[in-house]
Amino acid sequence: MAAAVGMGQQWVLVEMVQAFYEAPAYHLILEGILILWIIRLLFSKTYKLQERSDLTSKEKEELIEEWQPEPLVPPVSKDHPALNYSVVSGPPSHKIIVNGKECINFASFNFLGLLDNERVKNAAQASLRKYGVGTCGPRGFYGTFDVHLELEDRLAKFMRTEESIIYSYGFATIASAIPAYSKRGDIVFVDEAACFAIQKGLQASRSNIKLFKHNDMADLEQLLKEQEIEDQKNPRKACVTRRFILVEGLYMNTGDICPLPELIKLKYKYKVRIFLEESLSFGVLGEHGRGVTEHFGINVDDIDLISANMENSLASIGGFCCGRSFVIDHQRLSGQGYCFSASLPPLLAAAAIEALNIMEENPDIFQILREKCKRIHKALQRISGLIVVGDLFSPALHLQLEETSGSRENDMKLLKRIVDYCMNRSIALTQACYLEKEEKCLPPPSIRIVVTVEQTEEELDKAASIIREAAQSVLN
Repeated sequence: MAAAVGMGQQWVLVEMVQAFYEAPAYHLILEGILILWIIRLLFSKTYKLQERSDLTSKEKEELIEEWQPEPLVPPVSKDHPALNYSVVSGPPSHKIIVNGKECINFASFNFLGLLDNERVKNAAQASLRKYGVGTCGPRGFYGTFDVHLELEDRLAKFMRTEESIIYSYGFATIASAIPAYSKRGDIVFVDEAACFAIQKGLQASRSNIKLFKHNDMADLEQLLKEQEIEDQKNPRKACVTRRFILVEGLYMNTGDICPLPELIKLKYKYKVRIFLEESLSFGVLGEHGRGVTEHFGINVDDIDLISANMENSLASIGGFCCGRSFVIDHQRLSGQGYCFSASLPPLLAAAAIEALNIMEENPDIFQILREKCKRIHKALQRISGLIVVGDLFSPALHLQLEETSGSRENDMKLLKRIVDYCMNRSIALTQACYLEKEEKCLPPPSIRIVVTVEQTEEELDKAASIIREAAQSVLN
């Protein structure tokens, strides 16, 4: 038995030697290199100690004195507009006191004139006496008051949806709602003129963002077609990828109304969801102020989520989302601004409820606002050097330079001189401000003009006349 084992081992050895002689030369060279490399790794040091160089105390002190840290933030000029703001004294209602000077207010988004309304103030004061100033807790931790539930119920009924949810900060409303639904790997088709709150929500969602040209439905459909072709290449991935179209009812940066009927057709044709941001259109468009859905006669159930703030028409603070119950309830678990921020102060919720009462009792107020929007829009036409940007029914219009100077900084200075000219003649305007380094598609410089129901026809004509004078004086 032992002899048989010995003969087997000798035979294996003979086979190895024979294979060695028959192997190609390049194979032997490669194996030799690998063997040498393994031997080197086994016997070489895996690290090399750096030679120590001891410094004297004096040398250390000199090095410390010479060291200069990087600046925490980049330098900002003292002339930057953000550091030279105007100071308001008193309520920014129809008349506003800016830097001690009383002016007609064409700057605040007080569309329905409810900011200084006595009924709204009395409701807020009664709530203040009952609940105190704030809430000191988010909704899930003793921050839900009965007045919050009443406001959510009233908003849902007003918008004719199943349910609504309120946030304590307008900007955080849509910025929290987007990442609550759209996650990494999902696709969002968004208008390039979308406001900054939408941009921040998209950034937080980490979704795949596809921008389409402003209000260009042909460009949007082209993107949807391209995505449809891409989905056919990987059906398994397409089944778990959610797709959204995200638009504003009335765009903050342009004053344009979105073409909602065409968007609804694309929604059902390409099987995507629609999120509608209505901060400017809520309380403005539609026979009863319900927004762009009422303006076009669209069934609200065709929209997957409606979002708006309460800081414009309702003259309060915060925002809300409304839609089907299962959609809204998801935000109560995933909406960061809802879950982690202190809830809306009860006095502001009470003020919003009273503002809704006034809107429901006075539906004619929306027609009055639309007529004044048309009047100022017509009066601002054909001003030399300026163009009017915005829809006929938009209460927030933009005046842009007809021809740029070639420098954004110089364009802004020219517009600032027009604003100052009007301010000196008791017309309060404001320049549209943006975080220039963070905007996806930076809008051109502009002056924003806000129309409210409180402004008289004479005041609208006076403002248009002074703006015309200012343009002639500054630009010509």
